Amino acid sequence: MAEATRSPTLESRRHQMFPVLEPADIDRLRRYGEPREFADGERLIKAGEAITAMYVILKGQTVATLHDGLVAREPFVTVGPGGFTGELAQLSGRPALVDIDAQGAVETLAIPSQRIRDLLVEEAEIGERMMRALILRRVGLIESGVGPIIIGPAHNADVVRLEGFLTRNGHPHQRVDDTDSCGQCLMERFKVHPHELPVVLCPGEVLLRNPSETELARCIGMVGTIDSNKLFDVTIVGSGPAGLAAAVYAASEGLCTLALDCRAFGGQAGASSRIENYLGFPTGITGMALMGRAYSQALKFGVDVEIPDEAVSLQPSRESNSSGYALALASGERIKTRAVIIASGANYRRLDVENLAAFEGSSVHYWASPIEGRLCKEQEVAIVGAGNSAGQAAVFLATQAKKVWLILRGYSLHASMSRYLIERIAQLPNVEVLAQTEIIALEGEHGALEAVRWRHRATAEETRRLIRHLFLFIGAEPNTAWLADSGVSLDDKGFVCTGADLGNGQAALETNLPGVFAIGDVRAGSIKRVAAAVGEGAQVVATLHRFLAKADEEQSRIAESGRP
Repeated sequence: MAEATRSPTLESRRHQMFPVLEPADIDRLRRYGEPREFADGERLIKAGEAITAMYVILKGQTVATLHDGLVAREPFVTVGPGGFTGELAQLSGRPALVDIDAQGAVETLAIPSQRIRDLLVEEAEIGERMMRALILRRVGLIESGVGPIIIGPAHNADVVRLEGFLTRNGHPHQRVDDTDSCGQCLMERFKVHPHELPVVLCPGEVLLRNPSETELARCIGMVGTIDSNKLFDVTIVGSGPAGLAAAVYAASEGLCTLALDCRAFGGQAGASSRIENYLGFPTGITGMALMGRAYSQALKFGVDVEIPDEAVSLQPSRESNSSGYALALASGERIKTRAVIIASGANYRRLDVENLAAFEGSSVHYWASPIEGRLCKEQEVAIVGAGNSAGQAAVFLATQAKKVWLILRGYSLHASMSRYLIERIAQLPNVEVLAQTEIIALEGEHGALEAVRWRHRATAEETRRLIRHLFLFIGAEPNTAWLADSGVSLDDKGFVCTGADLGNGQAALETNLPGVFAIGDVRAGSIKRVAAAVGEGAQVVATLHRFLAKADEEQSRIAESGRP
């Protein structure tokens, strides 16, 4: 395994990315697959096509080749006897990101994709090594910049939108500026005019002009077509901490599970720069890393994850002899499901400033990821908010920005922010907290913020600063508009009512509709913490099992009574 690569992970964790299975290990795997041979130069896996099997190399060797799109094809790694092919796309049925070809005659054990999950679960020790390798290989591909190429200026709102979408979904990609030689070369090749930017070059040289997230996802194979005849045991709407936890527990206990999200897995927690009070991570963990692990677990246990795919309505099933539900999606597809878990979270609150919308995406942000950090390098930035999300953003952006202004309407941070964050912020020389202060105006043009004005509420003193990036962490409102005609009971603020709040003897986390549950931030009375959301995701599955068992008993009774 000696190849040039741009992946630091490949160099530092090569033995974990490409472990070598012992003969005894391979013997244990033979029941999952069958022998298959390849001639010299024959292709095992083609980039851009769905992966149908994992190949354990018995004799010979294979080489994985990157598709950069800008330079000549580049070998990524060579795998010999005892090695195996694949990365996370292997578990989700998504298209491959690299070519894998035989070097000389190659003998393999071909394990069909539908059997890989059985292997991971049933062969715990081997499965652990394989799962770690698949995850690390995805990290290596992200570092190597394969996949779709976004062409456009870094500060363009749509470039930020598309890059953020791929980053938060853990999909390898790269961005090139339209002013550098590579960007100009691609623009000339595909006859792209500057006013059409951004464009995205997908594998297979398919060019998209400023696509929506859904258009991009379909082009690169992130989402497919859902079988309209398939009946899921449970469909989970929302893939934040609560939704992913429910998906993992439901699927691991044998339920046919579908998880949806309109943006990315992880929800608001996935956008957190660092979570330091989550049990079991004393040194902290980024929200993206924590949610990425949960997403990988969901794939391991066979959850059908469709992102981005948005639920737009929930109705009782129209089919005879069915007590389940039908979910309509924004794509026009319909889903049949026996039960529904509402985990659709909340939408970010927007600042009440007249021209806010003109700067959203390019200059006004609702999370602080490395993408936004890069845009703010050595600049002054402003953050509005007094909760933990605002504190985490301030700590992170302080490492990137020249100056961070933390603006809050209240008297201090102590009422709403964890003490450890308050103490850390107090020690940062480039963070200044402005209490009893509110934003009153944004200045700029063509979507580019140039200055921010704020006013001290007690003294009415106004301040104007040259600031190009503003971050808003001022709370959120429940994402329940899609439930408008469903019959699900909401409280006066739009949160979903469950359990004892309904006063009708419903089980914990169950709504007024049988077989429809609500968890996480969307639920009335929920605790807005990652750990609480994960706990509800685990708890709801026990209630779900009881509901499904009762439904099965009722169906059996009906069937028995209908016999002659």
